[in-house]
Amino acid sequence: MSAGKLKLGIPKGSLETATIDIFRRAGFNISTSSRSYFPSIDDDEIECMLIRAQEMARYVEDGVLDVGLTGRDWVLETDSQVVTVSDLVYSKQSFRKVRWVLAVPESSPVQSVKDLEGKIIATELVAFTKRYLAENGVTAKVEFSWGATEVKPPDLADAIVEVTETGSSLRANKLRIVETLMESNTQLIANKAAWADDWKRRKMEDVKMLLEGAIAALGKVGLLLNVHRDDLTRVLGVLPALKNPTVSPLADGDWVALNTILDETTVRRIIPRLKEAGAQGIVEYPLNKIVM
Repeated sequence: MSAGKLKLGIPKGSLETATIDIFRRAGFNISTSSRSYFPSIDDDEIECMLIRAQEMARYVEDGVLDVGLTGRDWVLETDSQVVTVSDLVYSKQSFRKVRWVLAVPESSPVQSVKDLEGKIIATELVAFTKRYLAENGVTAKVEFSWGATEVKPPDLADAIVEVTETGSSLRANKLRIVETLMESNTQLIANKAAWADDWKRRKMEDVKMLLEGAIAALGKVGLLLNVHRDDLTRVLGVLPALKNPTVSPLADGDWVALNTILDETTVRRIIPRLKEAGAQGIVEYPLNKIVM
Protein backbone atom coordinates (compact mmCIF):
# COMPACT_ATOMS: atom_id res chain seq x y z
CA MET A 1 0.00 0.00 0.00
CA SER A 2 1.31 3.43 -0.87
CA ALA A 3 2.32 6.07 1.66
CA GLY A 4 0.21 9.11 2.41
CA LYS A 5 -3.05 7.21 2.67
CA LEU A 6 -5.03 5.72 5.52
CA LYS A 7 -4.67 1.94 5.45
CA LEU A 8 -8.06 0.50 6.42
CA GLY A 9 -8.77 -3.12 7.29
CA ILE A 10 -12.19 -4.51 6.36
CA PRO A 11 -13.11 -7.78 8.15
CA LYS A 12 -13.30 -10.68 5.72
CA GLY A 13 -15.89 -13.33 6.42
CA SER A 14 -19.06 -13.10 8.51
CA LEU A 15 -18.75 -9.35 9.19
CA GLU A 16 -17.79 -8.41 5.64
CA THR A 17 -21.23 -7.79 4.13
CA ALA A 18 -22.56 -5.93 7.17
CA THR A 19 -19.44 -3.74 7.32
CA ILE A 20 -19.56 -2.80 3.64
CA ASP A 21 -23.26 -1.93 4.02
CA ILE A 22 -22.53 0.34 7.01
CA PHE A 23 -19.81 2.10 5.00
CA ARG A 24 -22.27 2.55 2.12
CA ARG A 25 -24.75 4.19 4.48
CA ALA A 26 -21.92 6.36 5.78
CA GLY A 27 -21.20 7.56 2.23
CA PHE A 28 -18.33 5.26 1.19
CA ASN A 29 -18.79 2.79 -1.68
CA ILE A 30 -16.55 -0.25 -1.29
CA SER A 31 -16.33 -2.80 -4.10
CA THR A 32 -14.91 -6.26 -3.49
CA SER A 33 -13.76 -9.01 -5.83
CA SER A 34 -13.46 -12.72 -5.09
CA ARG A 35 -10.00 -12.61 -6.65
CA SER A 36 -8.56 -9.68 -4.69
CA TYR A 37 -7.91 -8.85 -1.05
CA PHE A 38 -7.72 -5.14 -1.90
CA PRO A 39 -11.24 -3.71 -2.33
CA SER A 40 -11.68 -0.40 -4.11
CA ILE A 41 -13.20 2.56 -2.26
CA ASP A 42 -14.40 5.88 -3.66
CA ASP A 43 -12.12 7.90 -1.37
CA ASP A 44 -8.66 8.76 -2.69
CA GLU A 45 -7.33 9.12 0.86
CA ILE A 46 -8.13 5.53 1.90
CA GLU A 47 -6.78 2.16 0.81
CA CYS A 48 -8.58 -1.01 1.89
CA MET A 49 -7.46 -4.52 2.65
CA LEU A 50 -9.58 -7.55 3.54
CA ILE A 51 -8.32 -9.29 6.69
CA ARG A 52 -9.97 -11.93 8.84
CA ALA A 53 -11.49 -10.40 11.96
CA GLN A 54 -9.49 -12.84 14.09
CA GLU A 55 -6.21 -11.42 12.73
CA MET A 56 -7.16 -7.75 12.40
CA ALA A 57 -5.98 -6.49 15.80
CA ARG A 58 -2.52 -8.00 15.36
CA TYR A 59 -2.02 -6.35 11.95
CA VAL A 60 -3.24 -3.01 13.31
CA GLU A 61 -0.92 -3.29 16.31
CA ASP A 62 2.04 -4.09 14.04
CA GLY A 63 1.30 -1.12 11.74
CA VAL A 64 0.49 -3.14 8.64
CA LEU A 65 -2.85 -1.33 8.89
CA ASP A 66 -3.54 2.09 10.36
CA VAL A 67 -7.09 1.29 11.35
CA GLY A 68 -9.47 -1.64 11.08
CA LEU A 69 -12.76 -3.11 12.18
CA THR A 70 -12.95 -6.25 14.28
CA GLY A 71 -14.69 -7.61 17.33
CA ARG A 72 -13.72 -6.60 20.83
CA ASP A 73 -13.43 -10.35 21.45
CA TRP A 74 -10.53 -10.71 19.01
CA VAL A 75 -8.73 -7.68 20.45
CA LEU A 76 -8.88 -9.36 23.87
CA GLU A 77 -8.05 -12.81 22.48
CA THR A 78 -4.83 -11.55 20.86
CA ASP A 79 -4.11 -9.11 23.72
CA SER A 80 -3.28 -6.49 21.10
CA GLN A 81 -2.18 -3.01 22.13
CA VAL A 82 -4.35 -0.77 19.96
CA VAL A 83 -6.46 2.36 20.34
CA THR A 84 -10.21 1.83 20.50
CA VAL A 85 -11.54 4.63 18.29
CA SER A 86 -15.22 3.67 18.49
CA ASP A 87 -17.62 0.96 19.63
CA LEU A 88 -19.83 0.14 16.65
CA VAL A 89 -22.62 -2.16 17.80
CA TYR A 90 -23.41 -4.36 14.82
CA SER A 91 -22.80 -7.98 13.92
CA LYS A 92 -23.36 -10.29 10.97
CA GLN A 93 -27.07 -10.74 11.80
CA SER A 94 -28.18 -7.81 13.93
CA PHE A 95 -27.31 -4.50 15.51
CA ARG A 96 -26.70 -5.66 19.05
CA LYS A 97 -23.85 -7.13 21.04
CA VAL A 98 -22.94 -10.81 20.92
CA ARG A 99 -21.97 -13.00 23.86
CA TRP A 100 -19.25 -15.58 24.35
CA VAL A 101 -20.75 -18.21 26.60
CA LEU A 102 -19.74 -21.39 28.34
CA ALA A 103 -22.21 -24.10 27.30
CA VAL A 104 -22.66 -27.77 28.13
CA PRO A 105 -25.10 -30.51 27.12
CA GLU A 106 -28.54 -30.16 28.70
CA SER A 107 -27.94 -33.39 30.65
CA SER A 108 -24.51 -32.34 31.97
CA PRO A 109 -24.09 -32.00 35.75
CA VAL A 110 -21.91 -28.90 35.23
CA GLN A 111 -23.46 -25.84 36.90
CA SER A 112 -20.52 -23.41 36.93
CA VAL A 113 -17.01 -23.02 35.55
CA LYS A 114 -15.73 -24.51 38.81
CA ASP A 115 -17.20 -27.88 37.77
CA LEU A 116 -14.90 -28.10 34.74
CA GLU A 117 -11.76 -29.04 36.65
CA GLY A 118 -9.86 -31.59 34.55
CA LYS A 119 -12.41 -31.44 31.72
CA ILE A 120 -12.03 -30.63 27.99
CA ILE A 121 -13.34 -27.37 26.52
CA ALA A 122 -13.53 -26.70 22.78
CA THR A 123 -13.46 -23.14 21.48
CA GLU A 124 -12.03 -20.77 18.89
CA LEU A 125 -11.33 -18.29 21.70
CA VAL A 126 -8.48 -20.28 23.25
CA ALA A 127 -6.30 -17.63 24.94
CA PHE A 128 -9.20 -15.73 26.51
CA THR A 129 -10.78 -18.98 27.74
CA LYS A 130 -7.50 -20.05 29.36
CA ARG A 131 -7.26 -16.70 31.14
CA TYR A 132 -10.89 -17.00 32.28
CA LEU A 133 -10.22 -20.47 33.72
CA ALA A 134 -7.08 -19.25 35.49
CA GLU A 135 -8.99 -16.32 37.02
CA ASN A 136 -11.46 -18.85 38.43
CA GLY A 137 -8.79 -21.24 39.68
CA VAL A 138 -9.77 -24.01 37.25
CA THR A 139 -7.35 -26.28 35.42
CA ALA A 140 -8.87 -27.73 32.25
CA LYS A 141 -7.75 -28.62 28.73
CA VAL A 142 -8.72 -25.99 26.16
CA GLU A 143 -8.71 -27.23 22.56
CA PHE A 144 -8.92 -25.06 19.47
CA SER A 145 -12.09 -25.72 17.47
CA TRP A 146 -11.92 -25.34 13.72
CA GLY A 147 -15.69 -25.05 13.41
CA ALA A 148 -18.97 -26.82 14.17
CA THR A 149 -18.15 -26.30 17.84
CA GLU A 150 -21.75 -26.89 18.98
CA VAL A 151 -21.68 -30.56 17.91
CA LYS A 152 -18.54 -31.50 19.89
CA PRO A 153 -20.13 -32.16 23.32
CA PRO A 154 -20.37 -34.68 24.80
CA ASP A 155 -18.19 -37.02 22.68
CA LEU A 156 -15.30 -34.68 21.77
CA ALA A 157 -15.52 -32.14 24.60
CA ASP A 158 -17.22 -31.70 27.96
CA ALA A 159 -18.08 -28.06 27.27
CA ILE A 160 -17.63 -25.33 24.69
CA VAL A 161 -17.04 -21.60 24.72
CA GLU A 162 -18.95 -20.21 21.76
CA VAL A 163 -20.28 -16.92 20.44
CA THR A 164 -24.03 -16.41 20.24
CA GLU A 165 -26.47 -13.66 19.36
CA THR A 166 -29.76 -15.30 20.27
CA GLY A 167 -28.80 -18.69 21.69
CA SER A 168 -30.96 -20.47 19.09
CA SER A 169 -28.09 -22.54 17.65
CA LEU A 170 -27.09 -23.72 21.12
CA ARG A 171 -30.65 -24.73 21.95
CA ALA A 172 -30.98 -26.53 18.61
CA ASN A 173 -27.95 -28.62 19.56
CA LYS A 174 -29.39 -29.37 23.03
CA LEU A 175 -26.87 -27.20 24.85
CA ARG A 176 -27.50 -24.90 27.80
CA ILE A 177 -25.58 -21.80 28.80
CA VAL A 178 -23.70 -22.02 32.09
CA GLU A 179 -21.97 -18.63 32.18
CA THR A 180 -21.30 -15.61 29.99
CA LEU A 181 -17.58 -14.93 29.66
CA MET A 182 -17.93 -11.58 27.89
CA GLU A 183 -20.03 -9.38 25.65
CA SER A 184 -18.52 -8.25 22.38
CA ASN A 185 -19.25 -5.82 19.58
CA THR A 186 -17.49 -4.51 16.51
CA GLN A 187 -14.83 -1.90 17.21
CA LEU A 188 -12.95 0.58 15.07
CA ILE A 189 -9.36 0.19 16.29
CA ALA A 190 -6.22 2.13 15.40
CA ASN A 191 -2.48 1.65 15.43
CA LYS A 192 -0.95 3.81 18.19
CA ALA A 193 1.55 5.53 15.89
CA ALA A 194 -1.14 6.22 13.28
CA TRP A 195 -3.41 7.67 15.97
CA ALA A 196 -0.60 10.02 16.99
CA ASP A 197 -0.30 11.30 13.39
CA ASP A 198 -2.44 14.44 13.06
CA TRP A 199 -3.62 13.81 9.51
CA LYS A 200 -4.43 10.14 10.03
CA ARG A 201 -6.19 10.82 13.31
CA ARG A 202 -8.35 13.52 11.69
CA LYS A 203 -9.25 11.13 8.88
CA MET A 204 -10.07 8.34 11.34
CA GLU A 205 -12.25 10.68 13.40
CA ASP A 206 -14.13 11.69 10.24
CA VAL A 207 -14.75 8.03 9.37
CA LYS A 208 -15.78 7.33 12.98
CA MET A 209 -18.34 10.14 12.94
CA LEU A 210 -19.88 8.97 9.67
CA LEU A 211 -20.02 5.30 10.71
CA GLU A 212 -21.61 6.16 14.05
CA GLY A 213 -24.11 8.35 12.23
CA ALA A 214 -24.98 5.53 9.84
CA ILE A 215 -25.56 3.09 12.70
CA ALA A 216 -27.62 5.64 14.64
CA ALA A 217 -29.93 6.02 11.61
CA LEU A 218 -30.66 2.30 11.27
CA GLY A 219 -34.31 1.54 11.91
CA LYS A 220 -35.27 5.21 11.93
CA VAL A 221 -37.03 7.50 9.44
CA GLY A 222 -37.61 11.22 9.15
CA LEU A 223 -41.10 12.71 9.24
CA LEU A 224 -42.03 16.14 7.86
CA LEU A 225 -45.52 17.59 8.33
CA ASN A 226 -47.43 20.86 8.30
CA VAL A 227 -49.58 21.94 11.26
CA HIS A 228 -51.94 24.85 11.93
CA ARG A 229 -50.83 26.68 15.04
CA ASP A 230 -54.19 25.94 16.67
CA ASP A 231 -53.45 22.20 16.37
CA LEU A 232 -49.77 22.34 17.35
CA THR A 233 -50.17 21.29 20.98
CA ARG A 234 -52.36 18.35 19.99
CA VAL A 235 -49.92 17.17 17.31
CA LEU A 236 -46.93 17.48 19.65
CA GLY A 237 -48.79 15.28 22.12
CA VAL A 238 -48.91 12.51 19.52
CA LEU A 239 -45.42 12.95 18.12
CA PRO A 240 -42.39 11.34 19.80
CA ALA A 241 -38.98 12.68 18.84
CA LEU A 242 -35.29 11.87 19.07
CA LYS A 243 -34.89 15.04 21.11
CA ASN A 244 -37.40 17.78 20.29
CA PRO A 245 -39.04 18.20 16.88
CA THR A 246 -37.86 21.11 14.78
CA VAL A 247 -40.68 23.66 14.37
CA SER A 248 -40.28 26.14 11.51
CA PRO A 249 -42.64 28.95 10.43
CA LEU A 250 -44.22 28.77 6.98
CA ALA A 251 -45.05 31.64 4.60
CA ASP A 252 -48.57 31.54 5.98
CA GLY A 253 -48.05 32.73 9.56
CA ASP A 254 -50.86 30.53 10.84
CA TRP A 255 -48.98 27.37 9.87
CA VAL A 256 -45.70 25.72 10.92
CA ALA A 257 -43.63 22.80 9.62
CA LEU A 258 -42.49 20.04 11.95
CA ASN A 259 -39.49 17.83 11.25
CA THR A 260 -38.66 14.89 13.48
CA ILE A 261 -37.15 11.41 13.63
CA LEU A 262 -39.08 8.25 14.52
CA ASP A 263 -38.43 4.55 14.93
CA GLU A 264 -39.56 3.02 11.66
CA THR A 265 -41.70 0.45 13.49
CA THR A 266 -43.86 3.17 15.05
CA VAL A 267 -44.64 5.12 11.87
CA ARG A 268 -47.66 3.07 10.81
CA ARG A 269 -49.24 3.75 14.20
CA ILE A 270 -48.24 7.41 14.49
CA ILE A 271 -49.23 8.75 11.05
CA PRO A 272 -53.00 8.09 11.41
CA ARG A 273 -52.96 9.72 14.87
CA LEU A 274 -51.12 12.76 13.46
CA LYS A 275 -53.75 13.10 10.74
CA GLU A 276 -56.51 12.95 13.35
CA ALA A 277 -54.72 15.67 15.38
CA GLY A 278 -54.72 18.05 12.38
CA ALA A 279 -51.39 17.40 10.64
CA GLN A 280 -51.30 17.81 6.85
CA GLY A 281 -48.78 17.18 4.06
CA ILE A 282 -47.15 14.34 5.98
CA VAL A 283 -43.96 13.10 4.29
CA GLU A 284 -41.93 10.10 5.48
CA TYR A 285 -38.34 9.88 4.21
CA PRO A 286 -35.42 7.46 4.73
CA LEU A 287 -32.30 8.35 6.70
CA ASN A 288 -28.70 7.38 5.99
CA LYS A 289 -27.02 9.11 8.94
CA ILE A 290 -27.90 10.80 12.21
CA VAL A 291 -24.91 12.83 13.44
CA MET A 292 -25.38 13.96 17.01
